[in-house]
Amino acid sequence: MSKIDELVFLHQDSTPCHLAVLAESIGLKTRIARQVSDLDPERDRNSFYLIAQKGAALDSKGVPLIVARLLPHVPIALYQVERGSLEPESALLLGVRGLLFSDQRMDLSLTGLRKMVNDELWYDRPLISKVFRQLVSRQDSGVELTQDMVAMLQKLTTRERTIIQLVSSGARNKEIADRLCISEHTVKAHISSIFRKTQSRNRVELLRWSQANACHFEFC
Repeated sequence: MSKIDELVFLHQDSTPCHLAVLAESIGLKTRIARQVSDLDPERDRNSFYLIAQKGAALDSKGVPLIVARLLPHVPIALYQVERGSLEPESALLLGVRGLLFSDQRMDLSLTGLRKMVNDELWYDRPLISKVFRQLVSRQDSGVELTQDMVAMLQKLTTRERTIIQLVSSGARNKEIADRLCISEHTVKAHISSIFRKTQSRNRVELLRWSQANACHFEFC
């Protein structure tokens, strides 16, 4: 994943964007867009977009309509999310990196922001595990693998397969490091290698890849 140079907040509400102020206080470069027309995802390739649910036009699942249009270009998370107004599972499957709820403590929101900027998902672990299990259960294990896919699976080391399973269960880098008794730096190096071997650009794509291929791990 490319280095994130700037956080762009789409904040269509008239109130101050406190999360942007907090992000600036820890040295993150931020920019606030007050309307959708202020966004330029083609230019902002190295930016991370945070879309406020509050004040946005929403789809039937509670996700801002603009998200689907922006996701092919930039990583996205949602903030100012009202609990019960959005289906987290739908957001995760769409490719949204995480949710920051309006009733969360600011320090917890800041932790989530840091994690997402560092290419981690920010959802409840039970949700990630549930989605993973559901999608794996739908796989047709009788489908033959292509030669290219077999080669891709064979390139993965045992340690990398373990890390893929931990990432899919919702574990974050520090938790993976503690579980495997290695440093966070080593975890990041393994994940970079996994991204390259699976042709994934980020954890969302890796989750989708693992969902599609988990049933074949033991055979390669």
